[in-house]
Amino acid sequence: MDLLRQLLDVILHLQDHLYTLTRDNGPWVYAILFGIIFAETGLVVTPFLPGDSLIFAVGAVAANPQSGLNLWIAAAVMVVAAILGDTVNYSIGRFAGQFLARRFPRIIRPEYLEKTHRFFETYGGKTVILARFVPIVRTFAPFVAGMGAMDYRRFMSFNVVGGVAWVVLILPAGWFLGQFEFVKKRFELIVLGIIFISLLPMVFEWWKVRRKSR
Repeated sequence: MDLLRQLLDVILHLQDHLYTLTRDNGPWVYAILFGIIFAETGLVVTPFLPGDSLIFAVGAVAANPQSGLNLWIAAAVMVVAAILGDTVNYSIGRFAGQFLARRFPRIIRPEYLEKTHRFFETYGGKTVILARFVPIVRTFAPFVAGMGAMDYRRFMSFNVVGGVAWVVLILPAGWFLGQFEFVKKRFELIVLGIIFISLLPMVFEWWKVRRKSR
């Protein structure tokens, strides 16, 4: 429970924690950002890590010249982390996916895999790109692509486009909005709004399946 409370505090106060990390770690903050994005996209056991909200927060913090966080370096680091993360996740799914799904059903939950399978059925290969903007599905899409033996070159083309689009679309939004006092004072609400919007595609898919079942 304490761990969950701490994780929630980090997510809701990402801006404050990023300022602290940058102040205390200097250039090493980029390695920390790399590790979080890589783990969130590359390891099926860490879908709970912040993705969209972290990228937005990085942009908002970088908008302050005194923060010490360079927007361009952060963008390059997170793009590379996102692409490498999906590549590793694809490889894990391809070579050990079935075993891991059977061995750790409480972590690699069947409902998560099913939702991701539905995304592939609906959007095809473009799921690798679209999933970047959907929590949980983002973590499981490359894993499922690997389990389904999706062609590696085809996967990588979608992977690179998705990784770049994910960071390039969200990071500047954080940088631009982060300059407004309204956003600075209500950053927790902005983060909750980002999470809510990110979850809408999953809610919509759930609603469609439920309506069909009726």
